[in-house]
Amino acid sequence: MNDKEIVQLFRERNEDAVSEAKKRYENYCMYIANNVLRNRQDAEECVNDALLSAWNSIPPNDPENLKTYLGKLVRETAINRFKANNRQKRIKPEICQSLDEIAEIVSGGDVEETVEGKELSAAISRFLYSIDETKRNVFIRRYWFYDPVDSICKRYGFGKSKVLMMLKRTRDDLAEYLKKEGFFI
Repeated sequence: MNDKEIVQLFRERNEDAVSEAKKRYENYCMYIANNVLRNRQDAEECVNDALLSAWNSIPPNDPENLKTYLGKLVRETAINRFKANNRQKRIKPEICQSLDEIAEIVSGGDVEETVEGKELSAAISRFLYSIDETKRNVFIRRYWFYDPVDSICKRYGFGKSKVLMMLKRTRDDLAEYLKKEGFFI
């Protein structure tokens, strides 16, 4: 079953929509949730919560890309779960480092709220598609999938310093691009 058919099932309030979406995108969603939470049981709960959110939000939302829509819901759910689980702990895991790195660019408010803006998201997408594919993929692995730097190094065969420098330069270039686009002064 393709995405349009699954979205149509959601619109019709057909309960098969959830099972079809889960069948098609469970591994993708689990990957994202597990990278944030590092706990399989919590990740499974987040995936189920995200599917429930999809059920509750389609309609009125009508996602053009179901995979991205579900990925966004899972990320939000996992980040909220992570914050709730670690509210009292003084730890600095990979997810916090990742959010801190991107917050350097998107400062002046809550990072998650700012990134949700459609115009800003579109500008970031334009920027990413204007850069080298490898740099884009490394950036997406780090800030969309929350892959640890070591995992990115392994995936692309790069040393840690190369990945860190690539991420820094891409963040700097993105910040400059967003300033030119009028998002930040």
